[in-house]
Amino acid sequence: MISTQDCKFVNVTPPAAIVNNASYTTNEIDTLGYDYCTIVCSLGASDIAMAALKVQESDTSGSGHADITSATFASALPSSTDDNKMYAFYIPLQGRKRYLDLVATAGNGSTGTFLSAIAILSRAEQTPNSATARGLGGQVILT
Repeated sequence: MISTQDCKFVNVTPPAAIVNNASYTTNEIDTLGYDYCTIVCSLGASDIAMAALKVQESDTSGSGHADITSATFASALPSSTDDNKMYAFYIPLQGRKRYLDLVATAGNGSTGTFLSAIAILSRAEQTPNSATARGLGGQVILT
């Protein structure tokens, strides 16, 4: 068994144009049926420190999100020298609210910051058995 085949992937912040002095558009993460979530943020070129990088949660889809205590890079935000680095949140979901949302805000620089993010939901109650169930547009599994 390959454990990553038991995961679901969520494209939280797809690769897009550079953002300066604004928040990134993010897709909410529905954690139903999973016991663990890893959110990986991948930075590209940046000329300024991030203004915010944290995770929030809610019991209701689309509203009422509040910060998760300690799920923030507040004291160690990515800076202008962190081009091409990745930052991750590791979140056990037991006792958490169902919906998670990444808050990523680029600082006010000359050009801004490239960022994309994915969530990997793992420890599933039922193993996903197709590309769609894994949150993928397609897959190749070599045997």
